[in-house]
Amino acid sequence: MTTYSCHVDVAVALPLDQTYTYGVPESLASSVMPGKRVLVPMGRRRVTGYVLGETDCRGAYAVKRILDVLDPVPLFPPGMIPFFKWVSEYYMHPLGEVIQSALPGGLNVVDLVTVAATPEGLAAADVEFTHLSPLAREVMTRLRSGPIRLRDLAGRADRRVPAALIQDLEDRGWLCRERRLQGGATRLRMERFAAMGDQPAPPSLSRARREILSMIEARREMPVGELAGLVPTAPRLIRAMADQGLVRVYEKRMYRDPFGEPIPPDEPRVLNSEQAAVAAEVGAAIGKGFCPYLLAGVTGSGKTEVYLHLARKVIETGLSVLVLVPEIALISQMERRFRARFGDAVAVLHSGLSSGERYDQWLRILNREAAVVIGARSAVFAPLDNAGLIIVDEEHDTSYKQGADLLYNARDIAVVRAKLSAAVVVLGSATPSVHSCYNARIGKLKELRIRKRVESRPLAEITVVDLKKVQDARGARRYITPVLHDAMKAALGKNEQVLLFLNRRGFASFPVCSSCGNAIRCAHCDITLTYHRLAGVYRCHYCGYTRPVPSDCPACGPSHIKLLGLGTEKVEAAVTALFPGARVARMDRDTTTRKGSVVRILKSLRKGAVDVLVGTQMVAKGHDFPNITLVGVICADLSLSFPDFRAGERTFQLLAQVAGRAGRGDAPGRVILQTYTPDHFSIVAAAMQDYEAFYKVEIGFRRALAYPPVSRIIQFKISSVEQAAAREVAESLGGVCREIRGGEETYEKWVEILGPVEASIQRIAGRHRWQMLIKGRRVAPLRRFVRAVSAAAPALFRHSKVRVVIDVDPFFMS
Repeated sequence: MTTYSCHVDVAVALPLDQTYTYGVPESLASSVMPGKRVLVPMGRRRVTGYVLGETDCRGAYAVKRILDVLDPVPLFPPGMIPFFKWVSEYYMHPLGEVIQSALPGGLNVVDLVTVAATPEGLAAADVEFTHLSPLAREVMTRLRSGPIRLRDLAGRADRRVPAALIQDLEDRGWLCRERRLQGGATRLRMERFAAMGDQPAPPSLSRARREILSMIEARREMPVGELAGLVPTAPRLIRAMADQGLVRVYEKRMYRDPFGEPIPPDEPRVLNSEQAAVAAEVGAAIGKGFCPYLLAGVTGSGKTEVYLHLARKVIETGLSVLVLVPEIALISQMERRFRARFGDAVAVLHSGLSSGERYDQWLRILNREAAVVIGARSAVFAPLDNAGLIIVDEEHDTSYKQGADLLYNARDIAVVRAKLSAAVVVLGSATPSVHSCYNARIGKLKELRIRKRVESRPLAEITVVDLKKVQDARGARRYITPVLHDAMKAALGKNEQVLLFLNRRGFASFPVCSSCGNAIRCAHCDITLTYHRLAGVYRCHYCGYTRPVPSDCPACGPSHIKLLGLGTEKVEAAVTALFPGARVARMDRDTTTRKGSVVRILKSLRKGAVDVLVGTQMVAKGHDFPNITLVGVICADLSLSFPDFRAGERTFQLLAQVAGRAGRGDAPGRVILQTYTPDHFSIVAAAMQDYEAFYKVEIGFRRALAYPPVSRIIQFKISSVEQAAAREVAESLGGVCREIRGGEETYEKWVEILGPVEASIQRIAGRHRWQMLIKGRRVAPLRRFVRAVSAAAPALFRHSKVRVVIDVDPFFMS
């Protein structure tokens, strides 16, 4: 029996709900520690695992050994392990995959299996070709072109290749398997440097060599690449000079710079009385354990300056600060403010970074070289071991909810992380989520308010325009009404900037055949395509499918396609036509796909190079541009039509937020809010900028219908490329749920089952979709019920043709 120095608990990066015990060989004993990645055997494969800590090994089973240690130092502090376990347990997601999602991408290695035909196999196959089964002939024919990955071999064949066939061909000696590790592409960036050597320079040294030595001596060390830019022959000369002892050449770890241009420093601003009161109360709690706050401050009230004052106090106590913002578009602004105040002490984490940049920023945080971390939702996993303050800005934003794989809500787990770290957490927003406001009213959060804008600037004046009164107008006048047109003309005449908001991109959202009346629909989704004029395509906003323009009607052939509906591209074109002298820019997903494009647009707006900015919800969040005095909401009703109980809440938040972009400078602001439903309570409350009025009505609806936050929801998402399979599994799962509910009194009292039903968009990306909601006022029986269902019907959750996903606290019901 093999003896080990100890045994450790390892979470593997696979969809497995348990951890595994591995033995640590004596040769690796000094290297294995919590937070490091290890290479471990799992069945016939080698996979990446994460060491969680030592464990007892009690049992009659044979323990496998750790094959290798993949990191020189831990990738995350051991103090984060309880946090990872909480996330795994709450969101019912494998622990190893939780840790994998948290870490920078490109680190893990996987075991790649390829199969190749042997020379003997190819010769034998020629002789016995007619006696082979059709599938064996196909496999040997494909292997003539070279080695193929085992899983690709199955994919290329017209039908599944049984493992027994591969084993039979291998036993005959006709093919062989090869295993090799692949991955781990993200590594440290090393750069060659040159420094002065220990030998004096001889008098006969050439001019170029003397010039190189002079530059190195002046700076003590220089990158060889930089020297090459100044002296083209430097790389060749430095090799010779190193041999002579004139210089030393060595490699040095360098961080890839994600920031770009430097930011000039600024000085802390004097807080007004409301800001100072908030800073004083929160500041008094720092370092004294977990304390959660909800900071509700009107738009333009200076919440960011409060954050900066609190951050300085935290840093002075030797602790770290984590700042979350909902989207990458907001990171640049928050990053500028914090870098101006704290310089190189700031690190950033978000998906817009390259894998190498993200890895470098991760290491800076891990090594305590950055006291402030700013990022989007994934930054909630930043490897801080001394967090003193966690800030979630724009906490109401739905972007904090991850939409794939690990379906976490960064706002919610930020509160949990603060609790586990004994830190202060501040949830900030001008339009708090109903969820957070409810938690504040029942005492789970301490509510703080800033009711006035900085320098006592007034909130923008809001004018509501009923679009039903202009529905007979033609052309652009249907959506740029006379009221909005006149306001734009006046603002541009005073050299002020205008923001136009429409939460729909593209040129025409409903292209329809003029002959038969059928819409141009996506081939893979049950949704209408959107016409994008600049790209010259009809595009699906769900799966990315495109059709060229012009295209025939799929139903009746060649015909004229009418371009109904509108999007930001059409609004941009209309503004350009109505105001030919205005400089117009557009900010939506189509114009911000390239790295740095968001920053370029915002910089142009800040410098006054843009007169009118047209955009989607990207422009509604947290941006501060003092010269924007007019905001036009093209159509306020779009989000109200969503089949979701939060539709009213999202509409109010979006309208109040975009209205808050106006009048943040010395000139007063004005908002033109165009709507077909001026009497809807969300529209009325947004026009009055009255959050309390909105909350009072909305929480009444939630209580009456027992929807969150007065209850909790767990959603089963069922999808398959086969419509019948999706229906069958959905109905079977519904039957299992009702059977388990009927078998226990606690479930009958506290658990409600809604569905299964087809999703409102029944097919996306070729997958037919069903859903079921499990609702309950008490969390414990609800979660226990879902676990009982997954344990009672494991075959439904591991169906070969159907994907079943558990979404805890879902945000999107479509």
